[in-house]
Amino acid sequence: MIRSIRSLKLFLAFLCLASVGRLSPGNGPTPSRQRLLYVACPGIRDDLTLGGHGVLVFDINGQYRFVKRISLDGYGTDEKGKVLNVKGIIANANTRRLYVSTLEQLICVDLSTDKVIWQKSFDLGCDRMSITPDGKVIYLPSLENKAWYIVDADTGQEIKRLVLNSKSHNTIIGLDGKRAYLAGLGSPYLTVASTVDHTDEATVGPFGNFVRPFTINGAQTRVFANVNGLLGFEIADLTTRKVTDRIEVKGFPVGTPKRHGCPSHGIALTPNEREIWVCDSFNSRVHIFDATVSPPQQGPSVALREQPGWVTFSIDGMFAYPSTGEVIDAESRKIIATLSDEEGRPVHSEKMMEIDFAGNRVIETGDQFGLGRVRP
Repeated sequence: MIRSIRSLKLFLAFLCLASVGRLSPGNGPTPSRQRLLYVACPGIRDDLTLGGHGVLVFDINGQYRFVKRISLDGYGTDEKGKVLNVKGIIANANTRRLYVSTLEQLICVDLSTDKVIWQKSFDLGCDRMSITPDGKVIYLPSLENKAWYIVDADTGQEIKRLVLNSKSHNTIIGLDGKRAYLAGLGSPYLTVASTVDHTDEATVGPFGNFVRPFTINGAQTRVFANVNGLLGFEIADLTTRKVTDRIEVKGFPVGTPKRHGCPSHGIALTPNEREIWVCDSFNSRVHIFDATVSPPQQGPSVALREQPGWVTFSIDGMFAYPSTGEVIDAESRKIIATLSDEEGRPVHSEKMMEIDFAGNRVIETGDQFGLGRVRP
């Protein structure tokens, strides 16, 4: 009798779980979240020794084990077949598409099959782009030139050209998709554009020098920007459109870096917006600032194996990803892994992001920029 009651309880529990989707009779449990880090190469100029050519995928849950290489053979090359620098990486969960930009092209990849869907070339070159949350529109900067292309993300066709004459370079679309933030490396101003009618509606600044990498908080009220000549960053209020703070890294020399021409090239907010991580190329470090106080206060630093030119975070903020290929535990500040390809070679890239799956379904995407993710 007792055994029968137990069997009945187990059967009823099974039906209950099945009814809420936790179990599906005949199909087993719903697949758990698979967290993958997508790294586009060559992501340090055109250096093929630091990851080769393609998009390398690493298992975040599996101690950053190399999973696969998405081939870009035949794509992302010039007319002579030379592999071009990768300039940016974006993805969208709704459309299950990954996009990689090079000096000349935008490449679209199906995340379900890892096959290239299309490649489009642009007359003024390409740089680091961003995509609207619905996956419909890409803001693609020309290569340090006069314009941003507004691109149909489905077809790769140009919808409009926004001419700002700022040496277009870095691009962020806010989490709500309403505004794009456009920085050219020939201007001390950040342009804010409406993604509704694709017009520029405001400028922020002037910053202390030309704007380089930058990030914004989730509420889109503050921007944190590297600028030429500064080991550190500046902060601007997106409401008043004025620069409010200039933060210098203390205790480290300002030397001449190998790349990018500015002491700090790379800045990220932790997703909870409690910290700011800023690159220090010459000293091969990332410096960590407490963002819960105003102005932000300098804290610990993490030494890296090479000069960093970028930094971003995992979606949950547990891991920091400098372009030098280390994986840093954000809480302990310890390096817990280093990225290596299928041949054991070190992988470095300034173009990487997290993409999460449930089975073959894309459920969430991170971002190449270390965006704050605290929504108002």
